[in-house]
Amino acid sequence: MTEKSELLTHIVNPLKGFAIHVAGACRDLAPIILVILVFQLAVLRQPFPEVANVIVGLILVILGLALFIVGLEIGLFPIGEAMAEAFAYKGSLFWLLLFGFGLGFSTTIAEPALIAVTKEAAVVAANGKFIGSDPASMKTYAMGLRLVVAFSVGVAILVGLIRILKGWPVHYLIIGGYIVVMIMTAFAPKEIVGIAYDSGGVTTSTVTVPLVAALGVGLASTIRGRNPLVDGFGLIAFASLLPMVFVMAYGMVVFR
Repeated sequence: MTEKSELLTHIVNPLKGFAIHVAGACRDLAPIILVILVFQLAVLRQPFPEVANVIVGLILVILGLALFIVGLEIGLFPIGEAMAEAFAYKGSLFWLLLFGFGLGFSTTIAEPALIAVTKEAAVVAANGKFIGSDPASMKTYAMGLRLVVAFSVGVAILVGLIRILKGWPVHYLIIGGYIVVMIMTAFAPKEIVGIAYDSGGVTTSTVTVPLVAALGVGLASTIRGRNPLVDGFGLIAFASLLPMVFVMAYGMVVFR
């Protein structure tokens, strides 16, 4: 009887937790659904096309969001914090920084949003006669952008980890970084500025953010004198900032 009770507990508790996450996903999506309903029915005054597909898609989005949150809680957050603690106890600065750079680079280079933006940028650059219109030139330009952005995110995570280790105030680096962005905006080719600004947004993906945030919090938690709330966060800000600088520098080279 005890074994059956334990088995039921192991089954029921995760289901209850998942049901809570599903309810939370419904609550989070409710404003979006409300806006769509109001504009579709009250402003456009048109019925929804393929209502069945819309409902099925909405259900899948809710379940997918709930599963994603569960995955973050039981997988990505713990592993990020555990690896940060392990590197801190190991006492190897080189391997910690190498891991941070590799994490930033690898999660960014395969980011679907970045791939889409760089492909579109290559098409626009080819239409504007800034690069060749042949597929090889466009592919090279798009891949160059991807590599530059991924490299910049890797550097951003590396700098962010050094900041946590040294205890530097995050706002000094962020303000200084945006001053550099403003200065480079004045000198960078105007054709690359918009792409550079957008590249800072597409780097913060659903995989990068949890891992990087957990890495920063985990590292700050293991270092004496560091406050996880003060020192553990800020890595994502660096990951959004440095791509703008690197992409504008890339544009200065490509469009010169």
